[in-house]
Amino acid sequence: MSNLLVSGVGGTVLSVLLAILILLLMICVHEFGHFISGRILGFKINEFAIGFGPKLFKHRGKKHGTLFSVRAFPLGGFCAFQGEDDDEADPNAFNNKKPWQRIIVLVSGALMNYLLALVLIIVGFFAFGQPCYKMGAIVENELYATEYSLREGDVILGVEGKTVYFATDLIVALNGKSEGDYVTFDVIRGGEKQSAEVVLRADCNFKNSSEISKLWRALGSDTYEGGDGNLYWCVTAENCRFGFFQTIGRSFAYSFKTMGTIFRVLGELLTGSMGLSAMGGPVTTIRQTGAIAVQGFQSFLQVAAYIGVNLAVFNLLPIPALDGSKVIFCLIEWIFRKPVPRKVEAVIHAIGFVLIIGFAVLVDILQFAKC
Repeated sequence: MSNLLVSGVGGTVLSVLLAILILLLMICVHEFGHFISGRILGFKINEFAIGFGPKLFKHRGKKHGTLFSVRAFPLGGFCAFQGEDDDEADPNAFNNKKPWQRIIVLVSGALMNYLLALVLIIVGFFAFGQPCYKMGAIVENELYATEYSLREGDVILGVEGKTVYFATDLIVALNGKSEGDYVTFDVIRGGEKQSAEVVLRADCNFKNSSEISKLWRALGSDTYEGGDGNLYWCVTAENCRFGFFQTIGRSFAYSFKTMGTIFRVLGELLTGSMGLSAMGGPVTTIRQTGAIAVQGFQSFLQVAAYIGVNLAVFNLLPIPALDGSKVIFCLIEWIFRKPVPRKVEAVIHAIGFVLIIGFAVLVDILQFAKC
């Protein structure tokens, strides 16, 4: 019993540490994007910090005077520019630089997140292959002929001529189709690529991209009872390998599809087709990220890449306090030749920051309420 307890505690600690490592890596890479573009364009940078809180280590560069520090709490980091929140006489202060230069610095953080995510995807695809969906047990039903059903062991590559990377690709392709409709799948069956005509076993009227169980039911997947007593669909991941150039191309497509999935979820939240309870705040993100990352190096690469793309997309949204909102203010100054009063902009970003923190806490509360 004690060994099991230690093992459980050790696994939990490891998963949390891996999640923090991923988040810290992505945030530091994001801030490094701001730093390197700012340095190239001649911005004065006061400090580049890894983590928050009291300084554990610090070093001031002799050439530019930038303070590099490592702080006590490894939950983020920052790149502090001179004159970022007000007007100063220093010509190299942030707000004294041209709007287009500031825009480059602002978007460089998200760009670095995306580039790192892309590298992780490429490494994962070459090392392990692209994750594809493999059908497990299929429900036997005399209403549906075997020749018009997916079979156990089928690996799904595409549907209706479109490549499948995520379950959402299947949801988009099948949405609106009815029980009894015929759909063409591209699969690997018996080690060979081939087309399969499949008759749908349920209506595919998806309200949002989270209705995965309805999708698998329409494709005839069976369920099994897991060790925790819950029912799971008999669909697993299968790594598929492709040629060099095809792997590179699929890596780019996978990263773009990841972006599309994030935008789709945001759209469903804004339209109300998906509830806030489907989202998670910082605590939920750390918990779920760690649970996936601890499953192996491939899972670690996948979840790190997803977090990277997520941060890139989220930071460029026009929400006050985020880089996307700051880009909007730079564009206003560029177009009208006059900035929004700095104090007004600072207040808007401060309010946005409070609202983001409040929203993050709210969605975490909703997640815990579901448990």
